[in-house]
Amino acid sequence: MGIVASEPIRPEEMAQVALLLASTGGYLDAYTWIIHGVMANAQTANLVLLWVYCTVGNWEEALHFLPPIIAFIVGIIVASWLRRAAVKRASAISILVEIALLVTVGILHNRLPDLAGTLGISFVAAMQTVVFTKVEGATYSSVMITGNLRQAVEGLFAAASGGGQPGMVRRSGIFAGVCVAFGAGAAIGAFATKGIPDVALGLPVVALLIVLLRCEVRGEV
Repeated sequence: MGIVASEPIRPEEMAQVALLLASTGGYLDAYTWIIHGVMANAQTANLVLLWVYCTVGNWEEALHFLPPIIAFIVGIIVASWLRRAAVKRASAISILVEIALLVTVGILHNRLPDLAGTLGISFVAAMQTVVFTKVEGATYSSVMITGNLRQAVEGLFAAASGGGQPGMVRRSGIFAGVCVAFGAGAAIGAFATKGIPDVALGLPVVALLIVLLRCEVRGEV
C-alpha cells in the first residue's frame, strides 16, 4: 500500500504537520527530562526506571516516575473520548487543549510543583499521540521514533532491493524526516530549557499554533 492515498489528504495528516508535531514531541521530552527528571512521551523509559528503582528498593525515586505514566493514561482516555465526540473537530480541539496546558505550565513554571508540570505535559503528549496518528495515510507516531525509524529503514530496504511499492521512497523519506525532526526538537528543547527555562515552553506553543492554523486553513479550502 503506497503512502499516497486515493482521497485528498486530511489537513492533520499533512507531512508538514507531522514534522512540526514530531519536533514538539522531542522538545517536550527534553524539557521534562531536564526540569523534572522524567520523560513526557517515552513511557517505556519511565516504566523501566520505575521497575529498576523498585527492584533495588528505592521507593521514593521509583514513585517519581509514576505520575507521568498515570497522566499519560488519563490523557489517552480523554483524547479517545474526544475523537468519538468531536470527530472532525478533534484535532483542532486537541491542539487548543495542548496549547492551554502548556501556557498554564509555562506561566506557573516557578510556582507549580514538579509534579503538576509533569502531569500537564504528559497529558499533552498523550492527547497528541492519540489524535494525530497518520501522515499521508500511513500510521506514525509524533512522540517517539522507534516505529518511525523501523518503517523508514524497511521502506528504503524494500525500494533498494526492488520489492518496494509505488510511493515507498517518499514514505521512507517522510518517516526519516519525522525522526530527524524529533531529534532536532529534542536538541532545541535542551538548549532552550537550559538557556531560557522561564519561557522555554513558548516555542512548542508556537509550533502547535502553526499546526492549528495549517489544519484550519486547509480544512476550510
